[in-house]
Amino acid sequence: MLKVNRIYYIIPSSYTVRDFILNRHMDTKKIYLTKDGLGELKQEYEELVNVKRPDVLERVSQARSMGDLSENAEYVAAREELSFIDGRVDELEELIKQAVLIQESHAKTNHVVKLGSTVTVHLKGKKEVFTVVGEWEADPKEKKISHESPLGKALLGKRIGEKVEVEAPAGTITYTIVSVN
Repeated sequence: MLKVNRIYYIIPSSYTVRDFILNRHMDTKKIYLTKDGLGELKQEYEELVNVKRPDVLERVSQARSMGDLSENAEYVAAREELSFIDGRVDELEELIKQAVLIQESHAKTNHVVKLGSTVTVHLKGKKEVFTVVGEWEADPKEKKISHESPLGKALLGKRIGEKVEVEAPAGTITYTIVSVN
């Protein structure tokens, strides 16, 4: 017997389905970004709006002029690309609107780990350097960890010399904070 699970959402009448899908009903969620991260998002937004979208609109227009749209693969591909670009533009607008800039403080901060801190930790005889950033900028390859990650949560508010423990699939990992910048 086939079992069907359905999830129903009650969408307030003041929202469209698109608004609900884009999480516009959750305007209170803060997106923490560094100055560079916000700049990258704004640059991507500008390129999409001023360069890529007009190019794709031109492709849609040219494909439309070729005749029968039901069998026009170029038209279908251009419309799909336009839809993707429009979705990304909407997403970027929301991110930029909800962005909270991580303040770079040059004053002495008592060496407490906070958003934007670069933290050197000691782990099993090796030193690792991480930068604590917002979730949208996290990039493990660049050693940028989210403040929402287990390690990020454990480090926030801690000082030099303190130890933090993080649960991992391999067991508990203990880090010792060596420096905070």
